Amino acid sequence: MNGVSTGGVIALLLLGYFLGTFPSALIVAKRGGIDVTAEGSGNPGTSNVVRLLGWRYGAVVMILDIGKGALAVGAAAIVAGDRVTQLGYLCGYAAVIGHTFPITRKFVGGKGVAAGGGAMFVLYPLMSLVLCSSWFVIRKVTGKSSVASLVITICVPLYIVFFRDNRWELLDALGLVVLIIIRHTANIKRLGRARKTRPKARGRPWPPSSPTSSTRSRSSRLRRGST
Repeated sequence: MNGVSTGGVIALLLLGYFLGTFPSALIVAKRGGIDVTAEGSGNPGTSNVVRLLGWRYGAVVMILDIGKGALAVGAAAIVAGDRVTQLGYLCGYAAVIGHTFPITRKFVGGKGVAAGGGAMFVLYPLMSLVLCSSWFVIRKVTGKSSVASLVITICVPLYIVFFRDNRWELLDALGLVVLIIIRHTANIKRLGRARKTRPKARGRPWPPSSPTSSTRSRSSRLRRGST
């Protein structure tokens, strides 16, 4: 594949997977005196660390998780001699799978967005910078990290359709998108339940009566009653 021997491909995939299993959230949260798997949402990822310890700790986790995907794809790029290759995508998959299903933690891991983002940073640097910035904006507007993550994830295949026009890249990107969306199924259901249970705003009469006119009418009624 891409001029790399079968043994080399297997070695790169194993490297990508075990890079993905690196427990960045657990290590960083432990430094803050927290077991991230036992508190908050229990998810060993950036969002839960931010929720429990703040943005400084969360930023460290995000950088480390992005690094896992970037290193995996970067290693493939060095060996294959090209940045955007099927081998690079496979190594990105391996890092995301290692992050989401780590053998070292009984296959219970994070959502895979940051690791997938790291892979995309190597494959499509400019797109990744735009989407990374967009993530912070969407997170600020909606107040939901999961919404921001899903939006930028869905934007990846759209970028490929409009700016790359390459079928195998699109198929590989869609596979990664599906994997990350599956990992967000619980979040999607939670968002749906929250929307259903949100109380409806009660309508107000229009035009609203002015305090002056209502006070005047009450005064006139009192005067009529007293006469």
